[in-house]
Amino acid sequence: MGTDMDGALQGVRIIDLTRVWAGPHATRMLADMGAEVIHVTSRKLVGALTVTQETARILGVYPNDEPGERHWNRNSQTNDLTRNKYDITLELDTPEGLSLLKRLIAISDVVIENYSPRVMPKFGLDYPNLQALNPKIILCSMPGYGSQGPYRGFISYGTNVDPAAGLASLMGYPGELPHMSGNAYPDPVAGLFAAGTILTALYHQRHTGQGQYIDLSQAEATTALLGEFSLGTQLNGEIPSRMGNHHPHKAPHGCYPCRGEDKWVAIAVGSDDEWRAFQSIMGHAAWCDDSRFATLQGRLQHHDELDRYIAAWTGEQDAYQVMHTLQRVGVPAGVVVNAEELVHEPQLQARDFFWEIDHPEAGCLRYAGQPVRLSETPPQCYRPAPCLGQHNDQVLGGLLGLSAEELAILRNKGIIGDRPLPRY
Repeated sequence: MGTDMDGALQGVRIIDLTRVWAGPHATRMLADMGAEVIHVTSRKLVGALTVTQETARILGVYPNDEPGERHWNRNSQTNDLTRNKYDITLELDTPEGLSLLKRLIAISDVVIENYSPRVMPKFGLDYPNLQALNPKIILCSMPGYGSQGPYRGFISYGTNVDPAAGLASLMGYPGELPHMSGNAYPDPVAGLFAAGTILTALYHQRHTGQGQYIDLSQAEATTALLGEFSLGTQLNGEIPSRMGNHHPHKAPHGCYPCRGEDKWVAIAVGSDDEWRAFQSIMGHAAWCDDSRFATLQGRLQHHDELDRYIAAWTGEQDAYQVMHTLQRVGVPAGVVVNAEELVHEPQLQARDFFWEIDHPEAGCLRYAGQPVRLSETPPQCYRPAPCLGQHNDQVLGGLLGLSAEELAILRNKGIIGDRPLPRY
């Protein structure tokens, strides 16, 4: 296994017990870099056995909103996060399933999971037990609030970790309610922290032969990126106010309407030199030369009026035209790109950011690639996302040496398979 993958992490084997987004995001990055990632799941956790046409339309994750006969293999979110991985199914509430997982862990480098802290000990898979199986094993646990503390057992998703981490309190406009971010931001943030920390632990493992336990709190991962705000409160005793698109040290700063329906451009002027460059584009219009706007302090004080003038100017122009015009004179500006425009963005096209992947059941679609480029061992797509249980024979037979007869017995008992099981 893994001989077709020649990335920087070739030879690293990871047992992936994660679900939803945070954990799968971490392991996808490692798989794109060449790690052999074996995703292990219970068929009881896959979801409903059938998906109606109306549900498919609401979810919007199936090609052409068609769930198909095997919807679990056509889900674009799942297929985005499981590319380059192997997939096996094991029911860990059976002695046979748990035993097979332990055999895999004994010959692996890393185990990663994002269950609540009570799940792994329940199956005897806590770190001391895994270390007894494999002294060099690295276990990365990433529950919502970490493995210690009064919130350790709380149920968590990115959407409720977001406000608990302090992010939502900063989002929104003055005098209005807090807003959550648009995409369960703590999930990918925690995934990035997990990937980086696992690489650090692997470096240590390769030099010492020792494994270790990684206790990663998704909430803390998000809070760690809000340091300036919590530090500011300690320094001056003031709780940061919601500012909308404004900025404490830049003006003008915000999103401004452009010609067309729901078209916008973001502009950020952070210095007097940038302001003078902005004035040159305006042709030194009367409002632009107003003495109130001559200094940063004045622009911050009168930013609402300044925004109205700028919006009147941008509203008559194409968003891309505004961006290129301002960028030419050194003023930071960027188009607010929607999802449809994103896949045609010339910058992303020039860097081949999107990977076109042909999946046997979902068809050929473009997925986000990796934003990093390694000159000698670049991340790449080695294989499309696996179908459910696709590699049961390859992993359990080829890696663990189970015979065809033993695999057949496991299938007959429902311990492995390629279709979801009803949830109890």
